[in-house]
Amino acid sequence: MGGFFVAIFGKMGLIDSKDALQIITFRTYGNARHLYARGRALEDEIIDLLDKGFFKLLLNSWKRFETDEIRNTPVSITLSDGQKADGKTDNDGYYLIDVPLSQLDVLIDAQGWLQYEIAYTDRAILWDKTVHNRFLGEMLIPSKLAEYGVISDIDDTILHTGVVSSLKWRVIINTFFKRADKRIPLEGAAQFYRMLQLGKSEQKANPIFYVSHSPWNLYRYLEFFLIKNNFPKGPILLRSWREFGFGRPKSDMPQKQKEILNILKTYPELSFILIGDSGENDAAIYLEVVTAFPNRVKAIYLRSVAHKRKMIKVKQMLEKFGEIPVMLVEKSDDAVFHARWHGFIK
Repeated sequence: MGGFFVAIFGKMGLIDSKDALQIITFRTYGNARHLYARGRALEDEIIDLLDKGFFKLLLNSWKRFETDEIRNTPVSITLSDGQKADGKTDNDGYYLIDVPLSQLDVLIDAQGWLQYEIAYTDRAILWDKTVHNRFLGEMLIPSKLAEYGVISDIDDTILHTGVVSSLKWRVIINTFFKRADKRIPLEGAAQFYRMLQLGKSEQKANPIFYVSHSPWNLYRYLEFFLIKNNFPKGPILLRSWREFGFGRPKSDMPQKQKEILNILKTYPELSFILIGDSGENDAAIYLEVVTAFPNRVKAIYLRSVAHKRKMIKVKQMLEKFGEIPVMLVEKSDDAVFHARWHGFIK
């Protein structure tokens, strides 16, 4: 199928055999003594998220998944105080730089974001079309004023996706045949998240983490959706194609669960509110999180989905959460009332 698209789009002059290089930086999280940076090195296919017309939409959707990775290549991060950290991309072009550094909290802005620059170390790999070799990235260091953190799913939790549709056909249509600016958020979700970020103290200090089963190929698409719909800024944590079950041991936990557990380990002083939906496995994942980290989860909100069998299964599971407040959410207003009642928001 990829060869077919290459042949068609190539003949029309829409595919260049040698595009400029880029580094896509993913919003991540860390602390005052630890830098945790992730991203991907690729050729720049110049995807316009606002391109109109069915053909251009299809082309852009294809470009997200037919990527030209810059493999096994050294990269280097530079902070504003001159500290550096080196890393290397893997066979899929991803890099993960996970190193101890000092006094990172003095470098953050008012919202807790640490800005950094990343570049290719070996300039010999850059060709004429690469205009510059400096790419900006961000890492969140939560404020000491934070009352709690929020970890939220994306699909059918804040974004209409259709994960419970037959054969996932709605997921395919929404992902490949709708522009990011045309995707519809769940009513009231953005306002609810902004209220949670403000918290009871209204300091706007509570960190929001977005965790999804979606592939990293959709990172910029989802980032654009969150920005356009005025959701609070936060790390966006997805997964690679290799983590979609191909060759993964059945006993291994889902990547989304690993990310959630890592967030709780990173911030042992914070408790969390978990938000998901009842259509996937969020309830089961959150139950395991509660078991692994007792007394660290303040509440759980699960968006109700139109799937009778899944709703029955989730309702049967609710008793296992013990005294932790758990709510099946039909409308965001109900979640707001619940959160205010429990003292999470003003």
